Amino acid sequence: MKRSIAVLLTALVTLGAAPAAEATSSTSLVVLGDSYASGTGAGSYQDGTAGNCWRSDNSYGEQVAARLRAAGRLSSFTNVSCSGAATADLTRRFKERPAQLDALKRSTNLVLLTVGTNDIDYAAYGGTCVQADCTGAPTEAILAKLPQMAGNVTGLLTEIHKRSPHARVVVVGYGRQVSSSDELPAIPLDPICGEAVLSAAERREGNQVTDGIDAALRHAVAKARFRGVNAEYASPFSRPGTFDGHALCEADTPFLRGFDALAPGQEGQEAVFHPNQRGQTALSSLVRI
Repeated sequence: MKRSIAVLLTALVTLGAAPAAEATSSTSLVVLGDSYASGTGAGSYQDGTAGNCWRSDNSYGEQVAARLRAAGRLSSFTNVSCSGAATADLTRRFKERPAQLDALKRSTNLVLLTVGTNDIDYAAYGGTCVQADCTGAPTEAILAKLPQMAGNVTGLLTEIHKRSPHARVVVVGYGRQVSSSDELPAIPLDPICGEAVLSAAERREGNQVTDGIDAALRHAVAKARFRGVNAEYASPFSRPGTFDGHALCEADTPFLRGFDALAPGQEGQEAVFHPNQRGQTALSSLVRI
């Protein structure tokens, strides 16, 4: 009799454990953020998004979703990322679209996010580097905005946690867009790399900014974790660097767009300094699933 009860209890425990194991392996994924998340510059844009959100089927979020789908682990997927979005824009209508955070549900258990540089007008800074001279005061001005950006991202992560308390939030960073070397290699490079466009000093100071952005995002995630958010930072400076050897001005196979984005039929200036399809694939490799 005791043996029969033990067998029955074992069977009940086994039956009860199966759904839990299945739930653990099932992923409800939401992608949030700006142009790096949407895939501006990576081509193959989803219907109705070219010219506004620039949401690409080649973006890192779409690639992560494809990996989960192939493994039979994707239960739901929503991508609401949109080019130009700052942290505050995720909480309100933006470009005639609902607030990105409205895509979150209590059942969401994985969120991918890239955001922050529109809080500090990083695109305008890049334009200054290309069209004029961004060394000195412009660099100092944007570096001074980084603490506020970090605070904004921490606040956003806290709000994401409130809406999706069981979600793991992966913040994917931006990395360096241009070579850090003072000397350009003697190989064909995008015209944006010309000394008259981006000087060695501008590339050097520009990389001080990208390094600062990376540090600010790392700090924002650490502070959110202290508040109880299950957040992690996927830095393009890791392993040892996602764009190492493939940033603009250091290879003839860059992972980022330069003046090629300005050619007829291309996206235009919005895609300059943004990852191409190879760059988005490199970013997707940073996300552990």
